[in-house]
Amino acid sequence: MVPSMAEVVQLLDSVRRLDPQGAANLLAPCSDREIATILGQLNPAAAVEVLERFEETRRLAIETATVGGTQEWELRLGFDEGTVGRLMEPAPAVFAPSALVSSVVEQLRSVVTRKLVTYIFVVEHGKLLGIVTFRDLLYAAQDAQLSAVMLQNPFFLEPQMRLQTAMKAVVTKHFPVYPVCTPDGRLLGSVRGQILFEQQAFEISAQAGSMVGVEKEERLATAWPRAFKFRHPWLQINLLTAFSAGAVVAFFQGTIDEIVVLATFLPILAGQSGNTGCQALAVTIRGMTLGELVPGRTAALVAKEALLGFMNGAVIGIIAGVAMWFYASGQGRADAIALGVITWAAMVLSCVVSGVAGASIPLVLKRLGFDPATASSIFLTTATDVASMGFFLGLAAAFLT
Repeated sequence: MVPSMAEVVQLLDSVRRLDPQGAANLLAPCSDREIATILGQLNPAAAVEVLERFEETRRLAIETATVGGTQEWELRLGFDEGTVGRLMEPAPAVFAPSALVSSVVEQLRSVVTRKLVTYIFVVEHGKLLGIVTFRDLLYAAQDAQLSAVMLQNPFFLEPQMRLQTAMKAVVTKHFPVYPVCTPDGRLLGSVRGQILFEQQAFEISAQAGSMVGVEKEERLATAWPRAFKFRHPWLQINLLTAFSAGAVVAFFQGTIDEIVVLATFLPILAGQSGNTGCQALAVTIRGMTLGELVPGRTAALVAKEALLGFMNGAVIGIIAGVAMWFYASGQGRADAIALGVITWAAMVLSCVVSGVAGASIPLVLKRLGFDPATASSIFLTTATDVASMGFFLGLAAAFLT
């Protein structure tokens, strides 16, 4: 049974709200041609992710059912996720530099009924020589060759470019379409500016979830079994790392039993140092995303966050230290001043460590080949909890017991 237009629109809306596997499951009962049509309405990168969830035989059938054949899918499937190549489309209007304006206009009459044409790409022996806008084509003499009206040496993107790099390259240009070429200028396809910005916005929106172990694929409409599968492994890792902080408390259990007031201030130090680390983490990941972290500046970044941690810890530590003195005095402890000083020192040290950890963790993850944003906050929380509790209880044990 052929679905009605209303059903197709509803199906497309559902696909856009689902994760790739959920979308593939929803589309599976449809015909290959219907799936190809719906995928053609999606962001190219999202469409590829859905297509890859089908088994190979079905995937090839869907590719073949696409208007224009398999060329469009083959362009994207050969490149890694997060690259310009994943967003490419075949260039719809490619002509030789010797082509006459009149001939080009005549051939475009049929092309524009099937494809959105923004620029005419002038290519010779596979290499991009220039582009022609419709305005220039309109005002050009009918017997003029494209080589006479084209814009030479056009700007182009390379397919292996990461989205962040491409966004930096096009941020001041705002062209509706960008040619995609090999480094030596061979035209491979084109990518729409709207698609670039749309995909980058999606990547940025996924970072907040990645930092706490939420997979990029998960959407609001993702079924709960898949959401559970996405999230639970990271919670298991979080549990294992949390045992480290618990081990620190257990190690100093005797100190806590002897100086009970310490237990009241453990969450205060952990919370403040954790926030310090999160600030450093957010700034570092943002800088890495925007390409601001240049080689050779890593040490300077870590040193800066260490200094900020010291300064913030010193100021906050004064307030926390006074609060500890006031609280311990109210409990009738003779060592209230010493407890206040220890609270201040622990706050300073833990904030320094937290700042360094917030800057270092994403750098280490990147060095190991992982996404810098992936579950960074889980590792950061462990580092800040262990540092704050270790310094606080360790100083108390060393000087007061």
